[in-house]
Amino acid sequence: MSNDKWDYRKQDISENEEVFTLAASTEMYELKNRLHHGLMEQVDLKIMDEFDESTLRDKLKDVIRDLIEKENTPLNANEKTLLITDIINEVLGLGPIEPLLDDPSISDILVNTYRQIYIERHGKLVKTPIRFQSDEHLMRIIDKIASDVGRRIDESSPIVDARLADGSRVNAIIPPLAVDGPSLSIRKFSVDPYTMRDLQGFKSIAPGMADFLAAAVKARRNILVSGGTGSGKTTLLNVMSAYIPDDERIVSIEDSAELQIQQPHVVRLETRPANIEGKGEIVQRDLVKNALRMRPDRIIVGEVRGAEALDMLQAMNTGHDGSLTTIHANSPRDALTRIEHMVGMSGVPIPALVVRQQIAAALNLIVDVERLPDGRRVVTSIQEITGMEENVVTVQEIFRFQRETVDADGHVVGAFRATGIRPYMLKDFKERGIIIDDAIFDPERVYE
Repeated sequence: MSNDKWDYRKQDISENEEVFTLAASTEMYELKNRLHHGLMEQVDLKIMDEFDESTLRDKLKDVIRDLIEKENTPLNANEKTLLITDIINEVLGLGPIEPLLDDPSISDILVNTYRQIYIERHGKLVKTPIRFQSDEHLMRIIDKIASDVGRRIDESSPIVDARLADGSRVNAIIPPLAVDGPSLSIRKFSVDPYTMRDLQGFKSIAPGMADFLAAAVKARRNILVSGGTGSGKTTLLNVMSAYIPDDERIVSIEDSAELQIQQPHVVRLETRPANIEGKGEIVQRDLVKNALRMRPDRIIVGEVRGAEALDMLQAMNTGHDGSLTTIHANSPRDALTRIEHMVGMSGVPIPALVVRQQIAAALNLIVDVERLPDGRRVVTSIQEITGMEENVVTVQEIFRFQRETVDADGHVVGAFRATGIRPYMLKDFKERGIIIDDAIFDPERVYE
């Protein structure tokens, strides 16, 4: 077989970082399929469950090597190694995207039909040379992901939200809704959860802001994290949850469980879609109601997006202080408006003024995060809710990130600074014995 058809090579994806890939030739796919089918004929799937992954991989390698020898295809040692890895990834992992999942520098994997796979690295989208064999091949991987978490995807239910074993968030949509073919989006999470120190290292937050948020969590303030898609809301929620004391009982509620809460006393709840008959659906609102009967010290809702906003506000107003949640919004003020609209989705006829009073009484802090044009995620504003003035929820900004310009490399230049306003909740901090440095509220201190 000529070298132009067999081309295992290192292909640069971005910033001189390389991944191995096998050229997408018809002959390669045919050989790989034959080897894959041959492997499945020789391996008992029930016996596979009896081995740990490392032992199983070694056994599969031996079988695949024997199958390659029987093919009499001219391959060098490097080609054989990569071909064996591809087939094992197909059996035990997620096929061609398995190496991307193992790369810690990649934050998003975006599959646009079988032909295109993009990644996000350091906030920038880059097209990779990797691809699936066909839409059917991609569908097998999507179905495997969904079935692993007890969900299904087919023509009657063509959208699925799921998660991987490491907590990475997965969304898949297939025809007839996806016109050109199946689409798969994976939002990866770090194996080792980020800490506040990490965020400071990334220049996502200033030290004074980090100290203030840590104190607010310890003081059991109710905190709403707002921001757009991919802005880092869940990451920040994870980071802040680390300051919850270990002796408190936490109940987390999510559409697809992805939070990486480190405390020992955690109960994780996850919604359930309807079955094939359209029955059995459990939505976030049901879980919030149930959580109130579970004697929680803290309730963490991964994201409020519907009628559960009303139950969340009521929980915050009835003794479940210290709760945390996120919401999609472009600004803190938009976040308050969205919550008001979500309460209206509950079907309970509540006057707008009463809803705003509930919001003002329930929430204490809004933390706004944003993904800048250069890819960096930044806490752009921390605002304290101070009450009501006539029929408007009033807020005061404590910290902000102030953009200044963009340098020659396209990086946003700006600085974190305090507004000079001392928050009302400092009184709560003092009553709980939480002391923070008053200097963090000095508007003359600038953190770049």
